[in-house]
Amino acid sequence: MLKDLIYTIPREKHSEEALHSLLSSHPEIKFVSFVGVDLSGNDTDEKIPVALFLEDISTFLKGAVQTDGSSVSFPGIATLNNAKVDMIADLDVNWFVDYNYEHIDLETNKPIGTLRIPCYLYHDNKPIDSRIILKNSIEHFKTSLMNLFKSNNEYLSQFGIKYNDIDHLEVTSATELEFWVKTPNDKAEIEELSTSQVLHEQYWTRTKGVVRTSLEQSLLLLDAYGLGAEMGHKEVGGVKAKLDDSGKLTHIMEQLEIDWKYSTPLQAADNELLARTLVKETFRRNGLDVTFLAKPVDGVAGSGKHIHVGIAARLKNGSKVNLFSTNEHHFLSSIGYASLMGILKNYEVINPFVSSTNDAFRRLKPGFEAPVCIVTSIGHTVEIPSRNRTILVGVIRDLQNPFATRFELRSPNPHTNTYLAISTLYLTMLDGIKYAILNNKSADSLLNELSKRPGEDADYLEKSRAYRTEEDVFEDFTESEREEYFGKAPATVYENLIAFDKYAEKLEVIKDGNIFTDKIINSFRLAAISRWITEITNRFINNYTEEIRSYKMLHSIDRALDLDISNWMSINELRHYIMKDSYTSKSLFTKMREAANKKNYAELSNLQLELDSQMSKLRGLYSCYKKNLLDI
Repeated sequence: MLKDLIYTIPREKHSEEALHSLLSSHPEIKFVSFVGVDLSGNDTDEKIPVALFLEDISTFLKGAVQTDGSSVSFPGIATLNNAKVDMIADLDVNWFVDYNYEHIDLETNKPIGTLRIPCYLYHDNKPIDSRIILKNSIEHFKTSLMNLFKSNNEYLSQFGIKYNDIDHLEVTSATELEFWVKTPNDKAEIEELSTSQVLHEQYWTRTKGVVRTSLEQSLLLLDAYGLGAEMGHKEVGGVKAKLDDSGKLTHIMEQLEIDWKYSTPLQAADNELLARTLVKETFRRNGLDVTFLAKPVDGVAGSGKHIHVGIAARLKNGSKVNLFSTNEHHFLSSIGYASLMGILKNYEVINPFVSSTNDAFRRLKPGFEAPVCIVTSIGHTVEIPSRNRTILVGVIRDLQNPFATRFELRSPNPHTNTYLAISTLYLTMLDGIKYAILNNKSADSLLNELSKRPGEDADYLEKSRAYRTEEDVFEDFTESEREEYFGKAPATVYENLIAFDKYAEKLEVIKDGNIFTDKIINSFRLAAISRWITEITNRFINNYTEEIRSYKMLHSIDRALDLDISNWMSINELRHYIMKDSYTSKSLFTKMREAANKKNYAELSNLQLELDSQMSKLRGLYSCYKKNLLDI
């Protein structure tokens, strides 16, 4: 039955005639949904009956569908007194049919489908959504790069080509997803998870039972939709499941990863949106919960979403040249070095779009292969490609395949807005390329500048910083050395967002082309701040309150040792400090609520860091206290 379904409608079939024919011959497709993506990465899902869509198909394809701006996140733009947002169909990317396998059409005996049409969102006739930002950013990048090549034709000699040899530029991107899967309502002890992680008991081991079934079904579905599944495997996190009396696995708690083929940036971001839905729904149908949170469990590995970017020139003779690769004895071409330097120099203003949630910063901690420093690794020698997993931007190279050379940004998490993250990557790469071409920088000089030590002069990169290391960032540097070499990393959403103010000259880099306008950047900032405060005051404090109340005295007075009493007194004192007010003092929770109400964001940020530290201390104290008790 499944092979008779229509999964993808490519751009060449987006005409009125083709759609009439296809939808009429597939009556199981009952709905049409226009999919716009707001600045927070949320996608819309407004179901329109197919009959209504076909009745007015010309308007739907060439006009605009209206929606209420209150249903999407555009603060400062789509306001309550001016909330109308227009949805305009994107005719140039793949459209997908989303099937509800739990709702079978009685006439066709097939699952009911919804045709999801990616669209652009406009407010007051101006584009405002994440998809149009990515589309325009890539067009600006390619046009600007071609103009640079045209004016500086000699710079292409390193590739053995001239400007007139180029037909067009091909910009490619890809993402990969890590996620946790578990049996609903089951919990695993953090120490058990942490021990398994350190011992690498789960990494690359076989999947079993319902997890294996769900993973295989997900990979097959990715292929059915044309995404080109490349790999699915266990990640480092997880514990061994248990068997119940019927022979089924229970107490499942595993971390997995799924990868698929690269595409154009806009299609790659759309593909990831689809992949997340497919994975979550496939596992759910098999009775498993999936979470794409960056750090669902404290103390163990979080989930990343590495973003890959590349640039190639398609020549008029049909051949292709990877603009990051070189035939010379170098790690990268001069375009490659310059692009990498552009990302690293301007990363402070990329980072807010990559890590904009509390959950993202819970993952970005030293020791979990999550990058905290603005630094790259390119390899000890040209002959040995780097696989340093502790750095921010990795250089992926295959000596047998020059077309595989690309960059991997390791900081994103599954909830990073891929559209905006990729946009900022290419805009900052363009800044580095401009520097190299306009100053006629050779590969040797760029490599030397990229490899500079703190305090050494540089024409483009900052004098006080280093940007490259082949060492383990976490093991071979102390915290103070990391800050001295690579800069102090932001620790909260607020600290990250104030980069827009601290680094005004770098912000101008991503504003090049007038795509990231002041209104767009301000709207993104307002949305991120609102989400940050709401999570702290309405979720974190409430969750921590329940956790603190669960830490109860377990020893009996008549049988307790002095150490048990001392341990409990320390725990109880900390419990009061965090959440209980008195006539003479305010608790940490109360101070945080007051800072939020006064919009004292700097104070709230500092208090959040203190809360994280105190909760970590409290958990450790309670764990030691319990372990010393014989009877509980």
